[in-house]
Amino acid sequence: MFEHKKQQLLPRSEFYRRIARSAALGAALIVGSLLVGILGYHFIGELTWIDAFLDASMILSGMGPLSQLHTDSAKLFAGCYAIYCGIALIGTTAIIFAPAVHRALHKFHLEDSSSD
Repeated sequence: MFEHKKQQLLPRSEFYRRIARSAALGAALIVGSLLVGILGYHFIGELTWIDAFLDASMILSGMGPLSQLHTDSAKLFAGCYAIYCGIALIGTTAIIFAPAVHRALHKFHLEDSSSD
């Protein structure tokens, strides 16, 4: 996906296209994760659609739940979803920022090798 360290720096237009693909993949991961949370909170946690959306988005953003859950299965879902969201947040951040970090490191490496 990324150019090798001995290759030239990617042209700006290609770099922007890479950023857009990474952002789209990150957004798809967020939307998919939110959808799983909404469905789980609605069907397992027996929350209304708007409350399910609110709880799922609050957990996904790292803020924490708002609604009281009454069944063991709902609490089990909420716990598993919270663990997943923590991992998904880190993964999504890495996917979105990887092109920019790679470009910066690649540029530094090209500058170092040109002085040899």
